Amino acid sequence: MKIEDEIKSTIALDISKKIILNVLYTQNVIIDNFNDILKPYDISGEQYNVLRILRGQKGSPANMFVIQERMLARTSNTTRLVDKLLLKNLVTRNVCPENRRKIEVLITQKGLDVLNELDPKVIEHEEFFSNNLSSQEAEQLNSLLEKYRNK
Repeated sequence: MKIEDEIKSTIALDISKKIILNVLYTQNVIIDNFNDILKPYDISGEQYNVLRILRGQKGSPANMFVIQERMLARTSNTTRLVDKLLLKNLVTRNVCPENRRKIEVLITQKGLDVLNELDPKVIEHEEFFSNNLSSQEAEQLNSLLEKYRNK
């Protein structure tokens, strides 16, 4: 469906506005679907992102700066996200023995278990949104989005 139909626009939209609206609208559709997957696990998309970052550390701790640097939404309050994950026993947080100002965060086994359970659901989610594109179209879409984003 065209973006004008989705937002029920009665005026003609210039191409630059249509692109922005299409990207934002598509983002919201994807996020709403993803949040439905996460809801039974009582975690947000940002918390999921932190867990994925920590799993990628392969048992090594990450400090707040490393987590913040790798976040998709860099405006997220990393300390608040880690605090919420700590309350759910999905991560641990300790003071670095070598530098007492540095906080080290590790994913717990419970956090790993949640991610392992979510993995097939997330893959299905990702495939759902790309299954109507050929592999060439998917590559082209990625290239165009990267080109569009990087002036």
